[in-house]
Amino acid sequence: MQFTHEHREIQKTLQRFIEQEINPHVDEWEEAGIFPAHEVFKKLGDLGMLGLTKPEAFGGAGLDYSYGLAMAEALGHTTCGGVPMAIGVQTDMCTPALARFGSDELRREFLAPAIRGDMVGCIGVSEPGAGSDVAAIKSHARKDGDDYVISGQKMWITNSLQADWMCMLVNTSDGPAHKNKSLVMVPMRDGPNGKLTKGIEVAQKIRKIGMHSSDTGLIYFDEVRVPQRNLIGQEGQGFIYQMQQFQEERLWAGASCLVSLDQCIRATIEWAQERKMFGATLADQQWVQFKLAELQTEVEALRALTWSACDLYVQGQDVLQLASMAKLKAGRLNRTVADTCLQFWGGMGFTWENRASRLFRDGRLGSIGGGADEVMMGIIAKTMGIAKRRGA
Repeated sequence: MQFTHEHREIQKTLQRFIEQEINPHVDEWEEAGIFPAHEVFKKLGDLGMLGLTKPEAFGGAGLDYSYGLAMAEALGHTTCGGVPMAIGVQTDMCTPALARFGSDELRREFLAPAIRGDMVGCIGVSEPGAGSDVAAIKSHARKDGDDYVISGQKMWITNSLQADWMCMLVNTSDGPAHKNKSLVMVPMRDGPNGKLTKGIEVAQKIRKIGMHSSDTGLIYFDEVRVPQRNLIGQEGQGFIYQMQQFQEERLWAGASCLVSLDQCIRATIEWAQERKMFGATLADQQWVQFKLAELQTEVEALRALTWSACDLYVQGQDVLQLASMAKLKAGRLNRTVADTCLQFWGGMGFTWENRASRLFRDGRLGSIGGGADEVMMGIIAKTMGIAKRRGA
């Protein structure tokens, strides 16, 4: 994968924005447990950053997916994980299926304002009893006249406390679990920052061990009426659409952690070169040198894997295996890099403000969200032909 001048300019523009508009406020947002998504997204929309890969007819730039991944990588300059994740939900998790399969009417109503930053979106897949096992979701929609009437629960939903709409996976029939699901656009409010739609309740703001600046909710849906025209694509194809959407989400996961891993290692090197112990610096210890060299090598391997997968994806190839590998490796490296660097910081690594300790807290989600490590390994094993699908 070769970066063009345009790729680099997108990254430079975003890095400047992060340094000026995000990082100065991160500590405040982390303490508050939320960041002003509408304000931040509007500024990103004005920069043209929320629709790089989306159709030009709806305000996007119409670029290939490599430009979206370049943006994801640059988001790693943010000094926390919560804000980049929230942005990634908007660009790569709740909008791909809408952009690809939604009607023009739906795209005008929901996609265009999301690209402008006028609306905040969220993706509603996980439930209290169904996370990585997407087929097990229980939320359902029955038809009544021209409407769907939706009931159920969605949990672990990023952006949901501020979202204007949800791209929601629901059961629309009693058929087989992989063929009875549909993606439906559900307005969450009666306007930007307006009242919640009738029948929708934010049951709980979930307190997490990391990603503090990202709001995460448990949402109840009780007989919520949505026009059937809000269906994305064909009824019963929602599981397939969501699996395709997951490919981009998992590539995003691989790219978005690269810079933060680099920076954690670099900060640890600088600390180790200053930290004196037993008549030498910490960096003089061969074990420390070798371990940091090994970690940097692993990060570069993830970078190569992610961008190789992106290159094939842009060419139209199926990258299910490579995207799953990138997601798996990213989750593992978020854990090992943060843990090793924190150890080298000693007592300072156990303080709340330390960069390694924040990565330790935030990065732990990488092996759970968007499909747990074990799910990724299951997918990889199936694509390798060494594991059979259930019932096969």
